[in-house]
Amino acid sequence: MTAEIMSAAETSMNRALDNLKEAFSSVRTGRANPMMLDKIRVDYYGQATPINQLAAVKVPDAHLIVIEPWDKSILHGIEHAILASDLGITPSSDGSVIRLPIPALTEERRRELVKDCRGFSEEARIAIRNARRDANTKIDRGKKDSEIPEDDARRAEEQVQKLTDKYIAHVEEMLKKKEAEVMEI
Repeated sequence: MTAEIMSAAETSMNRALDNLKEAFSSVRTGRANPMMLDKIRVDYYGQATPINQLAAVKVPDAHLIVIEPWDKSILHGIEHAILASDLGITPSSDGSVIRLPIPALTEERRRELVKDCRGFSEEARIAIRNARRDANTKIDRGKKDSEIPEDDARRAEEQVQKLTDKYIAHVEEMLKKKEAEVMEI
């Protein structure tokens, strides 16, 4: 029974880390990153379709993203979706490709992005602590129902705490790397 509880807790904690990675990938660092476009959807024959399914997204250098649609008729739709998004980048089109020049970030904007990253990491820590709480609740319930002996319950709670500490350390490490990446000029 404790193995099932530990497995469920670890799965929840892994999910929190995955969500944090996804949130960090959407943060603009001043470098061209095709993942910046992942959340932008283009209306393509009545379907909201991600840009990477409509075009080749290339990064020829650190400050430029080039989008080359496979169907040239969707070029204007992609351009409009980028303008309507919260990227804050104005696309330029030459009729066959769209170029997104990534401007260098100001110091103030970098600090705002670091603050956002800290918020994302706090959400991940909360999710990890919630997984710990759920696991401990299940262990206590098992102890009260006499399904888990008291010694095993105590050991299981210690394991859950060690697992929590390990995942919190992963979050801190990821945050430190992302802060360094954002603050790098």
